[in-house]
Amino acid sequence: MKSPADLKQRLAQQWQNNDLRERRLLSPDQWPLELAIAAPSAKVVLNEPSALREHLQLWRNVEVGEVEWDTRSYRGTSTPLSIPVAWRLHQPSEWIAATERADITREYQHLARIVEAIDSPYHSVVLRQRAQVLARKVSEVVLAAQVASELSPGCAAGRPLRALSLAGCDSKFYERNRHLLTLMLCARFGDTVLDQGLEHFLDATDENDHWLLVAPLQPGLLPFAQQRVRARELMTRALGAERIVIVENEQCLHQLPELSDAIAILGAGLHLNWMQTPWLTCKQIAYWGDIDTWGLSMLAAARSHCPHLTALLMTQEIFDAYGPESAVVEQELAGSSPPEGLIDEERGLYLHLVGQSKGRLEQEFLPKDRVAEAMIERFGCV
Repeated sequence: MKSPADLKQRLAQQWQNNDLRERRLLSPDQWPLELAIAAPSAKVVLNEPSALREHLQLWRNVEVGEVEWDTRSYRGTSTPLSIPVAWRLHQPSEWIAATERADITREYQHLARIVEAIDSPYHSVVLRQRAQVLARKVSEVVLAAQVASELSPGCAAGRPLRALSLAGCDSKFYERNRHLLTLMLCARFGDTVLDQGLEHFLDATDENDHWLLVAPLQPGLLPFAQQRVRARELMTRALGAERIVIVENEQCLHQLPELSDAIAILGAGLHLNWMQTPWLTCKQIAYWGDIDTWGLSMLAAARSHCPHLTALLMTQEIFDAYGPESAVVEQELAGSSPPEGLIDEERGLYLHLVGQSKGRLEQEFLPKDRVAEAMIERFGCV
């Protein structure tokens, strides 16, 4: 026999299932939902009367949905017993209430506000991309749906995505919501969006046209003290240093020490596809980014292209040392769950940051001597 607590746990687990969540929230034919309670055995009825009384009372106390009772006779009892046999829930709100989970209630309310505000083709995307959606404000996801409705094949006409100011979105909107926006466009135009890639589908300037700042950390390795290079050029032209330091933000150039046989590539941000180039496989590579969910997500993306890279200064130890004075609020999370590609310590740090009121420690706030120490330790030289 199943207690209310048993079935509440099952209902809470079912909320985590993408297919079930989508069907139950979008398909009226999924309701009512009936869960079998299972009748108590004759052994329980005869030998465990206190357990039976508790079971019956627990089901009498259930106030959500409808509990179906049936009268059954048991050998050894003088009169038939009225026992609960099924729990019937009539709508999604009852499913959520039945779990008695505050976190699930908050998630349901967040998703419901979004679904009410966007066009129906995007409902499935929102409900299946739960982690991404919950990590964003309702207004941001609603804006993504509005932008997706205004985009069409080839509409960028050669312009970069950040130049497409649609529905009032800002220049970084496409970076923040790229995956979600791509799936919304797939809901309208099919998998051709994924097959072609977002830029090609919209005829936007490819991200490999992104300009990177390249600076030698040993004088004489390049003709200039620093120069800008298109990301696409780095895919075909190797840099002549053994050590490559990839830095998320170019404003950190002044923090980098002189380092023999080393070149820094700064300002890549989310534009990391160029790291697929074969010439990086034989280099010593270090990656340094902000300690926040986006920085760790970029680290995961970088590692997917160069699995042998070493992360610099992106640890719990560094956050604990400098976060109390320098951490700020991360306005938009990359997601509530760590992305694939992070090691155990980095996943732990990611989850720690998600739970912080100030979970963003920018590179620029780390002392120059601490940066130098980490780089020298990584490469074993000056």
